[in-house]
Amino acid sequence: MSHGPATPLTAAASGPLTGVADVPGDKSISHRSLILGAMAVGETRVTGLLEGQDVLDTGAAMRAFGARVEKEGETWVVNGVGVGGLMEPEDVIDCGNSGTGVRLLMGAAATHGFSVTYTGDASLRKRPMARVTDPLALFGAVAHGRTGGRLPMTVVGAAEPVPVRYVTPVASAQVKSAVLLAGLNAPGETVVIEREATRDHSERMLRGFGAEIETRKTAEGNEITLVGRPELRPQVIEVPRDPSSAAFPVCAALITPGSDVLVPNIGLNPTRAGLFETLREMGADLTYENAREEGGEPVADLRAKFSPDLQGIEVPPARAASMIDEYPILSVVAANAAGTTVMRGVAELRVKECDRIDAMATGLRAAGVTVRDGADWWEVDGRGAGGVEGGTTVAVHLDHRIAMSFLCAGFAAKRAITVDDAGPIATSFPIFRALMEGLGARFEHATAA
Repeated sequence: MSHGPATPLTAAASGPLTGVADVPGDKSISHRSLILGAMAVGETRVTGLLEGQDVLDTGAAMRAFGARVEKEGETWVVNGVGVGGLMEPEDVIDCGNSGTGVRLLMGAAATHGFSVTYTGDASLRKRPMARVTDPLALFGAVAHGRTGGRLPMTVVGAAEPVPVRYVTPVASAQVKSAVLLAGLNAPGETVVIEREATRDHSERMLRGFGAEIETRKTAEGNEITLVGRPELRPQVIEVPRDPSSAAFPVCAALITPGSDVLVPNIGLNPTRAGLFETLREMGADLTYENAREEGGEPVADLRAKFSPDLQGIEVPPARAASMIDEYPILSVVAANAAGTTVMRGVAELRVKECDRIDAMATGLRAAGVTVRDGADWWEVDGRGAGGVEGGTTVAVHLDHRIAMSFLCAGFAAKRAITVDDAGPIATSFPIFRALMEGLGARFEHATAA
C-alpha cells in the first residue's frame, strides 16, 4: 500500500504519563503466523494479531498465493494450502513499507516453480534485497530487480530446488527466516549458520507447526538445520504483545517527570529483550511483573517509572541483534541521561526503512543534543533529565520508528518537537497516538511546510 500525503504532528511537553498501555501484538510473530498458517494444511486461528498495515499487506499476499485469510470477530482464520502448495499470484505483490514482509515472502515462494513480482512504497524500494536474493539463488531461484538489487523485483522460483548450507554474512533474522522458509519446500536438509544469535521466532514457530528443526551451537555459531517438505499442522496462536511497540510507552515514561506506566503481556524472548536490559543498566526504574510463558514465548508485564538519574553506558555490540529496532528510541533516552551513551556494531541501522543513524543524529542535533557517528557506531552526549531543548521539526524519511521516537522526545523536551510525517506510524503501531493520549501525552497538529 502506498503512503498518502504527509501528516505532520507535534508532541509538546506533557504532564506525567500514567495508566495501562495495551500495545498491539508482536509484529514479527504476526507476519510469521500468517505465512506459516498459509503453508500448513488446515485451519490456523490467530488472536492478538497486529493489525498494522505491514501485517495486513502480508495477509493480502498470502491470499494472492492461494490461502484463505479472513477475520472472524477478534480471530484471524487462515486456511492453508500446504508446503509446496502456493499458487502463482495474478498481480504484483505490494508489501508497502515492510522489509520483514517482503523478505519472508520472497523466501516462502522462492522454491516454487513460478515467478512473483514484489514492490513497496518509496522507502521499501530503496532497501537492499540482495542479502535475501543471494542465498535464495543457492536454491535455484533467480531475481531480476532494479540496480543495486532493489524493488520492484521479480523472483523466478526454483522448479527443482536443492537444499542449501548458508552462513549469514550479517546478523539478520529476516535473512535467516527467508532461507528457512525457502527450505520448507526443498528436499533434504537446509542449514543456516549465524555467527551472532538473532530473534528466533521463526524457529520456535516452525517447531510449533510440526517442522523438524534443530539448533545447536558450533564453533561457527548457531547451526540451524531444517528437514524439508514437512506437513505443517495448523495451530491456535495467541500473539504476545510487541516488545518493539512497548519500547515507546516504556521509554517515554522513563524520561517524563512523574510517570508510572504498566505495559502488560509483553513478549520477552531473549533474542528481542536487549533494550530492556540496557535500560536497566542505565538505571531505569523498570520492573518485570507476573513473569510467565505463553505459546512457547516468555511474557511479563513491564512497569516503567520516571527515572531522573539515568546514566549513559556503552551498549555491548553483541547485544545489537536483540534490540536493533530499538536504537532510535534508546538514543532519545540517552539524550535525557547524564554522560555519554555509546552504540557500536549497528551498521544494520544504515539500511532499515531509512538510514536510522543519520535520521536520529540529524534530528537530535537539531534539538540541541551532541551526537557523533560513524559507519557502524554512534554516540549521544546526554543532557540529563529534561535537558533536551527541542523546538525543531524532524524529517522521518517514511520511517515509523523515527517518527515515534521523536514524538516521545517531545514529551520531555523544553520545547515541542514536530515530525514532518506521522503517517508511517500506521504500518506498525496504528493506535500509537490514541494509546499515548490515554496515558496523558499531548499532541498538536502541525501544518505541512
